[in-house]
Formats: sequence, structure tokens, C-alpha cells
Amino acid sequence: MELYEMTASELSRLMRDKACSAEEAAKSVLGQIARVEGKVGAYITVTEEGALQKAREIDGRRAKGEELSPLAGIPMAIKDNICTKGVLTTCGSKMLHNFVPPYNATVMERLTDAVVVGKANMDEFAMGSSCETSYFHKTANPHGLGYVPGGSSGGSAAAVAAGEAVLALGSDTGGSIRLPASYCGIVGLKPTYGAVSRYGLVAFASSLDQIGPFGRSVDDVAMLYSAICGGDPMDATSAKRDYPDRDAAPSGDVKGLRIGLPKEYFGAGVEEETRAAVMNAVSILEKKGAVIKEISLPSTGYALSAYYMISSAEASSNLARFDGVKYGYRAEGCEGLTELYEKTRSEGFGDEVKRRIMLGTFVLSSGFYDAYYKRAKQLQQQISAEFAAAFAGCDLILTPTSPSTAFRMGENLDDPLKMYAADICTVTVNIAGLPGLSVPCGRGANNMPLGMQLIGPKFAEKTLLDAAKAYENEAGSFRAIPEIQ
Repeated sequence: MELYEMTASELSRLMRDKACSAEEAAKSVLGQIARVEGKVGAYITVTEEGALQKAREIDGRRAKGEELSPLAGIPMAIKDNICTKGVLTTCGSKMLHNFVPPYNATVMERLTDAVVVGKANMDEFAMGSSCETSYFHKTANPHGLGYVPGGSSGGSAAAVAAGEAVLALGSDTGGSIRLPASYCGIVGLKPTYGAVSRYGLVAFASSLDQIGPFGRSVDDVAMLYSAICGGDPMDATSAKRDYPDRDAAPSGDVKGLRIGLPKEYFGAGVEEETRAAVMNAVSILEKKGAVIKEISLPSTGYALSAYYMISSAEASSNLARFDGVKYGYRAEGCEGLTELYEKTRSEGFGDEVKRRIMLGTFVLSSGFYDAYYKRAKQLQQQISAEFAAAFAGCDLILTPTSPSTAFRMGENLDDPLKMYAADICTVTVNIAGLPGLSVPCGRGANNMPLGMQLIGPKFAEKTLLDAAKAYENEAGSFRAIPEIQ
């Protein structure tokens, strides 16, 4: 087995035992990037020189007997909306095609021992469900190059699935970690809102955005989450609390765990093969000792509309800073400040970003605020209350991650409403600020991966990871890297 095919847990153990070096692991992953990146397109920037330099530094410190973190030397991809000091951070947009941050995001400061091999492609400003709206190029699904990898963190998920990274960071505003994890057949965790600092994450919708990990095993995701979680004085919304057992491996014990199945997530719109695969996973967890019960989350049908109003309103505000004056793209030949703003934003943003800015500006405008944005915020409170009531009677909630397997490239690109529908199973988790985890649970008739989603109460990441580990132990590892033709 090649080093790039190993999980982070395995590589960490090999390096600790000096059976391989960080440089060897980095070269193995960079070699895989050289072989398949032209077909997958997972990266915007590959940082080969920096990765090898960091790997040699880690090897030197290990040789001196320094105590290193479990992630020391692990090759990792970082979504390109997370600021990396001295390394291009574009958000997949022409608007930031030349932006090099002068500082690191907090999560990067917590991963100083990791080896960053590149910045992963993404939907422009994290707005998309397919990784097709990037200014630079589209990303293909490693399990089928004619299919999308999901979005917006499609590059991060594809890199891990293709062996172009061992671990990756993404961001999730309405499903942007869990959907790509499902489509690419890997594990992806969207933490509780506030569990991971957002400082240095280029904002899309500040009340919904959350950074989280991708991996090819539950243990790997737990390891990366434990490294990045925790309060941060640089982020006023991060939770100042203890994170018990943050370094403990998932137990895989679900005996007596009460798992709720919301009927609204298994009805019309969810394909039969998806429903069957998820219910098979449910039966495995039940055999392991979990207690299964049907529940109801009646406002689910309205969640998608509320999500796009809230997220677009916040995007309209957050993206106002990109005006051609401070940083990034600047239009040429403008007469006066107003023309500079208009031309820069018209030329610098893609169609999907413009669509959401216009929608957000509309729902915040005088005469429409009460009818749209205010009602969406009221529904957000109602959805949160419904989840809280459900968790009074169960420990976790289990649903499909997506109604179907990945769709073909270009299939939904000209139909925004159809594209948005891919997020129907995931947006409620962000609306309520809850943790959600996607785990592979089978394949569809097209041989593309299917995923199931586990949802927990706030700060119940350990319970989510324990349940996912129980399923992984029974169903087998998710680590297999597809042959990319």
C-alpha cells in the first residue's frame, strides 16, 4: 500500500515509530497529485515547495526527540476560503484572484505541525452545491469523472477521495462539507456553530458558516476536529467552554443510544435507492444496540426557502467589502468611484454570486424585509425549537445526507432551483446551529457513493463520532481510493 492511500491515524503511527518520514508521506501525496490532478482538478494552488520544506522540518524536530502532535507531518488540503499567510487565498473567485493574506486563520495556527499540500478548489465564495461555479476550473468526482463532487467544498472532498490529501478542511454553510463527503464517499463533519473559530474564514453567511474536517475514516475526522475545536478570543461567536475527551478516539459504542428518524427526510424527493441504503445502515446500528424511533420535524419543508433568504441576506452584507478599493480585483478604465464599484463587482463576481447578492439585497429592502427576511428568521427559531423538542426524546437524528447520488456535470448548472434542492437534507442543521456528520452508506445504481447524515444536539460531536464509528466497524472502512482513468 502506498503512503497516500493510508489514513491519517495509520500515517501518524508509522511516523511516530519512525517507519516512514513526513517527507516520504508528502512526496507520496504530491506524486499522486502529479498523476491525477489534471483529471480531478481538486486544487487551485499546489504548495509543493512549502509542503516539502515543512515535512523536512517535522522530521528534524522528531529526530531531536521533540513531542509532536498526532497530526505532525500529515499531508492536508485547505479550502481556498481559509486564510493562509503568504499563500494565495482566492475563494474560487476572480475577485480575489491575487489575494495573499498577511495572516493565518485560527484553524491554521492550530495546525502548525500539519503539512499543507495545497489550497482546494471550491464554488465561488462557497456559493454552490457542485463545485462548478469556481472562476478557475470545475472539479470532478474521483469516483466518476463525469459527475460533480458536490459543493461548495468539492475540492477538499475530491482531494481526500482521490488520495491527493490525507485530510482536508472545508467550510459548511448549508451542507458544503456533508454534501461533498456524501458524493465522494468519505467522512465529513460540520461542527456545532461556535465549536471551531471562524476567524480567518472569508465570510459567506456569518451566522451559518462553520469550518470542519474531511477524512477517509471516522478516527481521522475525530483527530482533526480535536485539533481545531475550542474557543478563540479573535472570534466573538466561538464557544468558550470545555471540550471533554477531545483527544479520545471514538468508542464505537451505540448500545442504548436513541436514534430518531424524521419522517420528513424519507418522503417524496428522496430516491428509493438512497432510502434503502440509509435504512440498511439503520438496521446495522439497531443490531449494535441502538434504539430506533420515528420522529417528526414538521417545518423541514420550509427550511430551504428560509436558508436561501437568510444566507443571501448575510452574503449581500458580507460581500459589500469587495469593491475594487481595498484588495483583490480592480476594474480598469473607470471614471469616478461609482463606476469603479459597478465595473469591479460586475466583472469580479460570477453569476451565482451575483444572483445571491441580488436576492439578499431584495429580502433586506424596505417593504420586503418583514415579508421575507423577518419571517425566515422566525422560522429559524421554530426549526431550532423542533430540534430541541426532538432531542428531548432521542440522542441523535439520522437522515440521508442528500436525496440522491452525485449528479452529472452541467446537469443542474442552468437550473438554480434544482441545484438548491440538493441541500434539502442539510440546511436545517446550519439553521439550528447543530453538529452534523456524513458517513458513506452504500452506492447507487450508477456506482456512485451514497451518504447518511447523523445530527446531534449542540456540542454532541463525540456522540456523533461514536455512532459513526460503530457503523464503520460493522460496514467496513471508507478508505478505498478509486482508480482514476
